[in-house]
Amino acid sequence: MTDTTWDTIFVDGSPRIALDVMGEGPLVVFLHGIGGNKLNWHQQLPAFAGEFTAAAWDARGYGQSEDYDGDLDFSDFSHDLARVLDHFGAAKAHLCGLSMGGRVAQDFYALYPERVATLVLCDTFAGDDSGDTRSGRSQTIEEFVESRIRPFLDGADPAELARQRGGRLMAPDASADARQRAIDAASQLHVDSYIKTVRASAAFSRVENLKNIDVPTLLVFGEVDPLTPPHVGEYMRERIKGSVLEIIEKAGHMTNLEKPDAFNDVVLPFLRTHRGLAG
Repeated sequence: MTDTTWDTIFVDGSPRIALDVMGEGPLVVFLHGIGGNKLNWHQQLPAFAGEFTAAAWDARGYGQSEDYDGDLDFSDFSHDLARVLDHFGAAKAHLCGLSMGGRVAQDFYALYPERVATLVLCDTFAGDDSGDTRSGRSQTIEEFVESRIRPFLDGADPAELARQRGGRLMAPDASADARQRAIDAASQLHVDSYIKTVRASAAFSRVENLKNIDVPTLLVFGEVDPLTPPHVGEYMRERIKGSVLEIIEKAGHMTNLEKPDAFNDVVLPFLRTHRGLAG
């Protein structure tokens, strides 16, 4: 798929939020993972722009969005997202989030359910459920935090670390293009903000709210995702009424980068079906 030109816009406020935007129509907001930014969605924007206003954000402290003072409350992301919807004049939006972005989407629904048209939750999880081992990541909270922030506490450079580790959560046969796109985004990490994000998100949970989700929900997971395997998607499908689980074959944790055509072919028809719910 060939990338096409988009506009970069900024939503005023504290902190200022950057988005790449294409198209016209109901609003779809794409939310990146903990090591990414809006670059991760550049193969989705042209595919969705023919029918939607497709907007990929940089979360606070990522990419072209501003950093912020003090610690991060994970729900700060949701309050920022509310400002984004306000900027577009959207009472409701379709939300598509991968990994951390999927957790932001779940949190936003818990806080602002009246503003969500649909949810597309990709390679993500709600939190750890002591009653079901399928619920969480393959790492413990302690392992997750240590693996993510230790290199930066030891002085690692984001660009160099991205080159060393880029694409490690992808399927073994992921393309060079997919890996390079992941590296390009990870190279832009704001170290201090990233560390705040890891610490704030580590134990954050919306497990108890899964049963309350009452909008059309699509779950998209990579067949060989090493971090949030398909059984996590099955766990979520059982708890979100009416939800549908789609498995992208031969994809790891970054389904939209690894298999962009397959990803778009699953997500776009879902959004098309429910297009009129946003506005």
